[in-house]
Amino acid sequence: MKLRQNVRHWAAKRALTTPVVGDYVNDKLVDMHTEIFLKKADEERHEERRDHLDDFFDATMETYVAALEAGYPEAEAREITHIQANFDFFNHGWAEMMEFPADELEEHYRRYERFFSRYGITIDDPLGEFRPVDGVADAPVTPDRMADGEFENAVAGFADDAYVESPDGELLVGGGEEPEDVDVSAAPGVEEADMDGEDEATAD
Repeated sequence: MKLRQNVRHWAAKRALTTPVVGDYVNDKLVDMHTEIFLKKADEERHEERRDHLDDFFDATMETYVAALEAGYPEAEAREITHIQANFDFFNHGWAEMMEFPADELEEHYRRYERFFSRYGITIDDPLGEFRPVDGVADAPVTPDRMADGEFENAVAGFADDAYVESPDGELLVGGGEEPEDVDVSAAPGVEEADMDGEDEATAD
């Protein structure tokens, strides 16, 4: 699928495995993802989906770290979590929130089948072993939207690899190289950690 990659993604990657500040970055990224995807849905659907998305994206942060630890590059680890989300959107009939059309679901799954199988992730069970012990908040399904087949925010044709748009607008297959001088303070949520008086050294 097609993703973006900039300094904030690299900083978030490093921050998520940093003590203390990682929790703030995790929470900020969850909030950001929930808001981004809610904006693709009708406004009257926002609140009924919010808790579900918060729970779901919080779980995918663990998937992201696990994928990094398994050796996947940043873009592919992040793509794995987006694929999980699209499985979930498909299951709920949230066609307007999908990033690629439904007929590409299987192809995306097959590309990461080894990782997905390891953690019990399927199209029907997008979180697999990453599902929280307390579960994920329920949200209403909208099967009519899926039946209409309108994936107005989906981008087709990028199912064979991870395509990354660089800050310069260049389209890179598999993503760019991680900079050596990544500043963790550029990660979303780090400023909140500093403002709350936590150990500022962890954000340097």
